Amino acid sequence: MIAIIAAIDKNNALGFKNKLLFYLPDDLKRFKALTTGNTVVMGRKTFESLPKGALPNRRNIVLSRSNILTLPGAEVYASLEEALKHCDDNEQVFIMGGASVYKQAMPIADRLYMTEIDATAKEVDVYFPTIDHELWQVTKRDVRHADDRHPYDFAFVDYEKKA
Repeated sequence: MIAIIAAIDKNNALGFKNKLLFYLPDDLKRFKALTTGNTVVMGRKTFESLPKGALPNRRNIVLSRSNILTLPGAEVYASLEEALKHCDDNEQVFIMGGASVYKQAMPIADRLYMTEIDATAKEVDVYFPTIDHELWQVTKRDVRHADDRHPYDFAFVDYEKKA
């Protein structure tokens, strides 16, 4: 099972200068709950953006064209295709960015775990690929309202690829 997990604004914006656009504690909790005990795949820049390096209690796979790169707590592969060859069929794999990795993974992903934020980021330099609703169907939507910890309304939206 290959899943993509991401948080986007109204315009599919993902980030700016290798940072998340919005701080939503419940989104971070959901990310941790879904990915813990599973495999996460990310590009090198996404790995470098992690405040403490490799994510604990997960198999961390980093994609990098550099064949000499070694990263503590992570396996490094040259391509998404190569990385997935090293994953078992029963392994839950979460693609967690960045934009080019999401683009590569969209055709082969089975599920999308999206946090759709009801806001527009002021500064953006990377976007999530457009979700084609002819190919993807919403299976669950959990709407959350702004509160003292979350400055914007948002929704956890799960998609499955249509058969």
